[in-house]
Amino acid sequence: MPDNLVPIAAPPPAPTQAQRAAQAALALGFLLLGLWTIKTFLPALAWAAIFAIALWPLYQRAQRHAALQKHEILLPLAFTAAVALVFVVPVVLLGAELAREAHNLSAWVQNAQANGIPAPQAVQNSSLGGGRLAGLWQQHLAHPHPAAGLLERLNRHSLMNEGRELGSSLLRRLTLFGFMLLTLFILFREGDGLTRKLRTASRRAVGDTGERIGGQIVASIHGTVTGLVLVGLAEGAILCVAYEVAGVPHPALLGAASAVAAILPFGATAAAALAAILLAATGSLIAAIALFAFGAALAFATDHFVRPVLIGGATKLPFLWVLLGILGGLEVWGLLGLFLGPAIMAALILLWRDWTNKDEEKKQGLLF
Repeated sequence: MPDNLVPIAAPPPAPTQAQRAAQAALALGFLLLGLWTIKTFLPALAWAAIFAIALWPLYQRAQRHAALQKHEILLPLAFTAAVALVFVVPVVLLGAELAREAHNLSAWVQNAQANGIPAPQAVQNSSLGGGRLAGLWQQHLAHPHPAAGLLERLNRHSLMNEGRELGSSLLRRLTLFGFMLLTLFILFREGDGLTRKLRTASRRAVGDTGERIGGQIVASIHGTVTGLVLVGLAEGAILCVAYEVAGVPHPALLGAASAVAAILPFGATAAAALAAILLAATGSLIAAIALFAFGAALAFATDHFVRPVLIGGATKLPFLWVLLGILGGLEVWGLLGLFLGPAIMAALILLWRDWTNKDEEKKQGLLF
C-alpha cells in the first residue's frame, strides 16, 4: 500500500443497550444537577419564557417590517424595555402616591397619639350588638392612652428590623427581575434558532407528540395571558370608574390596585370589598353595598364565563380543568402557577385524548 494513503477508519460500533441506559442515566443526572444549581433562578427563567411566548406573535409581526429586520439588538431591546416599563411605571407611581400620603399619615399618627382615634361615622351609626361596636371603639381607641399604646407597638426598633428585612428581600427580587429581563432579551434575539432546536430535540426524544404538546402549552399561555391579564386590566378599569362614581377616596390608586388584584381568581371581589369598606367608613353605607354588589357581579361574570372561554377555547380545555389549573397552580407555584397550571392541565388532557383515541368522545365529552 502506498505511504501517502491513509486507511479508512472503521465506523464506531453501535452502543449496546447497557451503554444507552448508562448514557440516559448520565444525562438525567447532569440535568438534575444543573436544575439544582440554578434553582434560585428558575422562577426568573420561567417568567422570561412566559413573557417571550406571550409576546412572540407581536414580536414576529414587528420583525416583518423591512426597517426593523437589520436591527438584531434594537428590536429585542425595545421589547424587553417595554416589559420592564410595565412593572417599573406602576411601582414608581405607587411610590410617588405613598410619598405624598406619608406626611398626612405622620400627622394622623401624631394626632391619634395625642387625641385618640375617633370612631368613623359608620361605626357611630352602627347598631351591631346593640351598639357594642361603638362602645368598644370608644373604650379602646377613642382616648389618647389606649390609642397611643396601640401605636407605640410599632416602635422604632421593630420598624428598623422590618425595614432591613424588606430591603434585603427587595434587593433579591430586583436581582431576579434584572436576570429575568436579561433572559428575556436573549430569548427575543435567539428565539427563532431556539425554537428550531427545541422542535428537533422534541422529535428525537418523543416524536411528533413533543411538538404537539409544545404547541398546546404555547396556546394555553396565550389564552391565559388574555384571560387573566387583559381581562384583569379591563376589570380594574371598570372598577375605577365605579369607584369614581361612588365617591371612593383615591379612585385611581384603588383602581390600579384592583386591576392587579383582578388578575387573580376572585381578586376583583376582594378589591371591591376593600373599596366598599373605605366608602362605608365615610358614612355612605348604601353606596358601599351597591359598589360591593356591582364588583362581586362583575367578578362572577368574568371568572365563570369570560375567562374559561378565553383560556380553554385555545386548547379545548374544559372549564373544570381550567379552574383547577389556575387555583392549583396558584397554590403550588404562586403567581407563576397562574400560567403553569393551565399549561400543565392542557398538556395532560392532550396526552389523555391521544392515549384513549376516542374521537367521538373527545368531541362530545364535558370533562375529557
